[in-house]
Amino acid sequence: MKGAEKEALVHECLVANYEKYYRIAYSYVFQEQDAMDIVQEGAYRAILKSDSLKNPAYVDTWICRIMMNEAVRFLEKYRGRTAPMEEVPEEGREDGIEDLDLQQALLKLNEEERRIVVLRYFEEEKLETIAAAMGLKVNTVKSRLYRAVEKLKTYMEPQESKRAEAGL
Repeated sequence: MKGAEKEALVHECLVANYEKYYRIAYSYVFQEQDAMDIVQEGAYRAILKSDSLKNPAYVDTWICRIMMNEAVRFLEKYRGRTAPMEEVPEEGREDGIEDLDLQQALLKLNEEERRIVVLRYFEEEKLETIAAAMGLKVNTVKSRLYRAVEKLKTYMEPQESKRAEAGL
């Protein structure tokens, strides 16, 4: 496959799966505009590096990996940034308590665990696809997914049940 054909394939995949890539980015930053910036930068990188796509059958997996790497790059670059109070709107959209708890719990997972959980449960990817995207064996993905879900369960337990277990 020639470079121009690969670029066209990447572009087609980006257009067809834009919402999926946005959801992946959003699961890292939980901000609409930041997620759109990540997808835009990830799309640029994917098109720019389309020649390095080895197997066209895995173009979607390859782009997912680029989006996740771009999200990590974004977080490293902007970690700890704050907005001036004048820029924060007085009325924001309401998030459900469950959504906030899940977001906070996801942030407590390490990078690899978060990637696996996002791909499996938010993007409903098959374990084989996740393994290929991350360069891992399927059994490794299974065990890490299990551990990540167990961690999420503990992170999301109500504080009252934690106190009761501690005998307080």
